[in-house]
Amino acid sequence: MILSIIKEDPRYERRVALTPPGVLAVSDLGVQVYVESGAGAGCHFDDEAYESVGAEVLYDRDELFHRSDVILKVSPPNESEAGLFQSSQVLLSFLHLAVAKTKVVDLLLDRGVTAIAYELIEDRRGNLPILQAMSEIAGEVSIEVAARYLGSEDGGRGIILGGIPGIPPANVVIIGAGTVGCAAARAALGVGAQVTLLDKDIDRLRSVEQQFRPRLTTALATPFNIRKAVQFADVLIGAVLIKGEKAPHLVTEDMVKRMKPGAVLIDVSIDQGGCIATSRPTTLAQPIFIQHGVLHYCVPNIPASVARSASSALTNSLLPYLVEILEKGPDRALKENPGLGRGVCTYMNICTNPAIGRLFSKEPTTLESVIPS
Repeated sequence: MILSIIKEDPRYERRVALTPPGVLAVSDLGVQVYVESGAGAGCHFDDEAYESVGAEVLYDRDELFHRSDVILKVSPPNESEAGLFQSSQVLLSFLHLAVAKTKVVDLLLDRGVTAIAYELIEDRRGNLPILQAMSEIAGEVSIEVAARYLGSEDGGRGIILGGIPGIPPANVVIIGAGTVGCAAARAALGVGAQVTLLDKDIDRLRSVEQQFRPRLTTALATPFNIRKAVQFADVLIGAVLIKGEKAPHLVTEDMVKRMKPGAVLIDVSIDQGGCIATSRPTTLAQPIFIQHGVLHYCVPNIPASVARSASSALTNSLLPYLVEILEKGPDRALKENPGLGRGVCTYMNICTNPAIGRLFSKEPTTLESVIPS
């Protein structure tokens, strides 16, 4: 099989889908690997690093698409990229199709692409290993972002997260006690901030509280509790995930209006539409905007700000599934590994994801019923 690694648009994405050590691992299987020139530049892997582990560097994107059986990306394909796919190719990428453009979904279906979303792939315990790796990074980096924008330079409140003797620490409010929320809580507590964590799952809150007791305050994510907590937050982090679905707006615009002037709002859920009503996607180049006196940081791909570490983490979590596809072939791998199959959004010309089917008025069909025996 032929595997290709696409260069991302550096204005929006700095990660690479497979690092040179990952390429070496698949090259040892006898797989031909093509890398678009400059694909690793955002995380300081030059073309020579890929050539040294057996990859061939290509400069013509059209040629790369025409030669490939399996294509790796990081960010979701745009309309231009989606139009380059060939029939029966396999795409592995973050897809976030719940907030994708209809044209992209239509192109993937029309061209018969088997599109596998990193964020939907499950392991044997039902966890989301690739998404989890990125979420751990996003949670930790969100606190670094908060510390940066709480300063006075960009209109923040002019305070430090951890406080000093005689000066109280900042109040950090986190909505969502999943991987992102827990990583953010751990990082914020580590620098001495006062942290309140809200979630709808009382068992989850109980587990987290036992882990961080007595420094962490927990509360059920009811509208009343969210409104109360947001009002006193110096930093608000939205970390809500509903697998494969758009995130619900748990923080209303009225709640944002009641926040402290210069407070920092970080909507990590923005890649699934955002959980805060005033959020809109920003970029690494222009990461913030101010609305109602509150700094909004709504970058969909926060891990790209630490691109080398994030690319290595992505490679580590992706590699077992990629090897399985390359060794067995896509159909057999999807049939024998249900967790990998759950990542499939389109198979050939068929929508196989119920959530995508509902959002884009496509009749979904189960993957099991369409994979050849």
